[in-house]
Amino acid sequence: MQKITILCVGKLKEKFYADAAAEYAKRLSRFCRLEIAELAEERLPEDPSQAQIDRALAAEAARITERLPKGGALIALCIEGTELSSPTLAERLRTMTVSGASELTFLIGGSVGLDRSLKARADLRLSMSPMTFPHHLARVMLLEQIYRAYQIQSGSRYHK
Repeated sequence: MQKITILCVGKLKEKFYADAAAEYAKRLSRFCRLEIAELAEERLPEDPSQAQIDRALAAEAARITERLPKGGALIALCIEGTELSSPTLAERLRTMTVSGASELTFLIGGSVGLDRSLKARADLRLSMSPMTFPHHLARVMLLEQIYRAYQIQSGSRYHK
């Protein structure tokens, strides 16, 4: 069974996000071994300078790097990434798996995103939309899209 790891900067605080994430995690248990790891988000002042943001991103990147599994494929969620339809995402994930990636790791940054070093090493930079979403909602959206990808791959009517 494939392993999916989602490394998230920040914790889900709102119950409705946590409930939605738990529902998709339960659904995904039929298809994969899912691990969701929450990493601390760096505190920033109200109006941070670019240097403060860069330092925060570097510190978060160091914590993420420590948690990255050895091998597998790395997918970074970032606004400048590639936008894919659900069927295309399902096919890309299937292709990664067929190519030997028994583990897929997804990265969700905090409120100021991901460090460019993480984006550079990603096998896929994925954008959910050109719109901006709270990173907590992005986690729920990602879980739903992973679930949808498995449903598409299995030929289920869920995607219809």
